[in-house]
Amino acid sequence: MLKIEQLHAYYGKSHVLHGVNFEVAPGEIVALLGRNGSGRSTTAKAIMGLVDWEGAITWKGQPLAGRKTYEIAQLGLGYVPESRDVFPNLTVHQNLLLGQKGKGSGSRWSFDDMYAMFPRLKERQHTEAGVMSGGEQQMLTLCRTLMGDPDLVLIDEPTEGLAPQIVELVGDYLARLRERGISVLLIEQKLTIALRISDRALVMGHGAIVYDGTPAELLRNERVRREWLEV
Repeated sequence: MLKIEQLHAYYGKSHVLHGVNFEVAPGEIVALLGRNGSGRSTTAKAIMGLVDWEGAITWKGQPLAGRKTYEIAQLGLGYVPESRDVFPNLTVHQNLLLGQKGKGSGSRWSFDDMYAMFPRLKERQHTEAGVMSGGEQQMLTLCRTLMGDPDLVLIDEPTEGLAPQIVELVGDYLARLRERGISVLLIEQKLTIALRISDRALVMGHGAIVYDGTPAELLRNERVRREWLEV
């Protein structure tokens, strides 16, 4: 579905990614793990056309090189940035409406789905997003992305700063995406949540993939965890 080959990415003259290679299959949750500064967020931004890159990124056989971010999104890739970019002066319902793919598109998701998944959003559907808590904004950003009916969702640090009970809720939510056939590339630091729900774990260090295996294999590999993940 998503295939990345020899991906190099840059911020100006700073060379951040150094030949990244991996794939995400249909209906698969892949956890992209690593310390801060390892290149995980840059990988997601490169896929979405938000940074300069070289190499090959293909989506369902189509090359993404040269495409604008909105064009990439229209192809079926959703992006949930770490910054929780809600529209602060719009209500919860209006934010979701902006994410909607369009009437008659046969979307897998509806407003009712979003409100059933996160009842707190239903309670606050007429509240401006800017006055909501960080956890509520994270729920809203995730749901707004889903309203665009993506086939793959790139999610950057969805549990950052969230209370433990909300972290568990987000994990359950991501597992439900897989049940509906949606692939997930999960950028996360919390090993517990990432390894609980993912099918495969990638570890990034110094702008390259240094490990690719199952969550169970990673748990057994103390050397990789100590060298590339533990603080």
